[in-house]
Order: sequence, then structure tokens, then C-alpha cells
Amino acid sequence: MSEQFLGNPHFTIKDIEVSVSCPSNIALIKYWGKYANQIPANPSISYTLNHCKTNTTMVFKADAPFEVKTFLAGKEEIQFAEKIKRYFQNIEPYLPWILKGSYTISTENTFPHSSGIASSASGFGAIAKCLVEIEQAFTTSHQPTAINQKASFLARLGSGSACRSLYNGLVVWGETPEVEGSSDLFAVPYPNDDIHPIFKNFNDWVLLIHEGQKSVSSTVGHGLMNTNPYAERRFQEARDNFVPLKDILKSGDMARFITLVEHEALTLHAMMMMSEPAFILMKTGTMEVINKVWNFRNETGLPLFFTLDAGANVHLLFPNNGEEDQIKSFIESELLQHTQKGGVVKDEMKF
Repeated sequence: MSEQFLGNPHFTIKDIEVSVSCPSNIALIKYWGKYANQIPANPSISYTLNHCKTNTTMVFKADAPFEVKTFLAGKEEIQFAEKIKRYFQNIEPYLPWILKGSYTISTENTFPHSSGIASSASGFGAIAKCLVEIEQAFTTSHQPTAINQKASFLARLGSGSACRSLYNGLVVWGETPEVEGSSDLFAVPYPNDDIHPIFKNFNDWVLLIHEGQKSVSSTVGHGLMNTNPYAERRFQEARDNFVPLKDILKSGDMARFITLVEHEALTLHAMMMMSEPAFILMKTGTMEVINKVWNFRNETGLPLFFTLDAGANVHLLFPNNGEEDQIKSFIESELLQHTQKGGVVKDEMKF
């Protein structure tokens, strides 16, 4: 148990309403595989998006019977409410007041559902932020670093990648000697002074290749790493990749950054194909886009590249470096045709 996050039961709780916003994130070095209590099998690093967010309002009624109601875009979601109830019960050691009241949670995403953008990350990040804000209303302790760490810690227990959404920019989750202060228990921002300016102003355009339900959930996929014969080698590779990444981020070496990020994305999906049972989440359109991106980069030398989450949709990454108009034109003329309905979500990372 993490002693620094244990709650103080000796304060008076009261009715309160809080509203927060929490962005999603896209991992560059991937987290795929975990141990008990949401401990990652390897460290990961992500970009926090600027526009794809979950906006959540939580109304807490003190001393009411414990109950959770959830509404997504105005529609009551009973199954999700049951999931949140179990989550609240799980985190009671860290928030000892949490079961002493009722909750009405209204949430809305600024991005489409099943878009390949991690709604669980922004969703649980927003819920954790609400809970910590409520607790802060009960106490006189207001230390921003500790508050953010606790929110990240609590978010992790709902959805592992959610812990990275509590900070802007590049964010690390998982202990690694390459990042001071990194932890398996919560995420930390990557040192801003160690990031070349080229990596601080980036685009992420998400091509919606497939907008339906995934055939295999991320939870199941993580579990299949427990029996994957290549799992330990994968975990070590992710740890090792932080060594060159540290130099890449400092020097601004775009070519090496592209190679590492694309390799990580393909390795994630290779692990899926080598699971037992095996599964493939990429679609024909995914492969068409990847090949066209490679051809475009070979022909033009322009820094357009991709990463993938646990799904078919493609995150197209490219910097704002004066050449982005030609890249955007290529995406719109050559790549949108491979999406399911011409769908694209245009986001960016500026910090």
C-alpha cells in the first residue's frame, strides 16, 4: 500500500459540486502488459493532447446512502455507474470518506466515441481530478505537486494510461533510471528543459479507420501478455528504448524519433499477433495508410509518421516546422479515403 496517498479520516465532509476537464494522451513508448494493482510491466511515455478532452461534473451529497449515477452526453449509463462504484470501493483506503455519500457524474467527450483516442484515460483522469478537488475542499492542505501526484495515482487505479493525462506535454509512467522521480505508482512530467523545441509543437491527426467496437478489449489484451512467450523481451525492449529516447528528445533528432515511435507502434501490434489466442486489430485501411506514409516520407523527406493505439485507427504525427501545409494536403487528398466515413480528428500538442 502507498502510505503517502492514504487519506486522513479526520475532517468534515460536505455537499459539493466540482467540474473539471482532462485530456487524453497517446503513448510513444507503449505500455502493454501489467501486474496486480495496475502496476505497469514496463515504463511508457506519452504526449498529452490539447483538444481531445473529457469534461466532467461531479455532484457529491454527503451522508447520503452510497450510490453512483453516471450520465454520458446526457444519457444515463447504468453499467458504467456499476464500474465506477467498484472503482470507488477499491480506492477507499486512499479516500476514506468516499463511500459516505452519493454521486451524480455527468461527463462528455470533445471527441467521438470509438475514435482510437483513449476515452478511458481522459475519463478516469477527470474522475480522479474531481475526487481530489472534493477532498481538497475538506482539508487545509494544498500542495500542488502532492495533489497532482495523488490524482495521477488514483487515476491509475481506474485505467493505467489515465495517470499520464494529469500533466501536459510529454509524460512518463513507470520507473526508469532515465527519468528522475519516475514511478510505477503515478506519472511524472518529462523534464521540459530536456526537450528540444521541435518536439514541443506537434500535430496528431487521428484517421478513423474503424469506428466500431474493437474485437478484443485492451483489458483482455493486457491479460494475454501474461502467457505471451515474447512478453519479457518486449518489456525489456521498452525499458531499453528510454536510453536512446533521452538523447533524441534532447538533440531534436527527428529521424531517430520517427524510427523509434513507429517501431513501438508496430511492436504493440506484433505482441497481439503473437498472443494465444492471437488477434489482429489493424484493418486493411490501417495498412494502406502506413504504406502510403512510408512512401510519402521516402519521396519527400517530410517528417510525417504514425503511431497506433490498441485499435485500427492511425495517429498521424508531424511537427509544426514550416512544412506542415504540404503534409496536411497529402493527408486530405491521399489518406482520408481509407477511413470508414472520411473521419479525422485533428489535435495537437503544444507546450
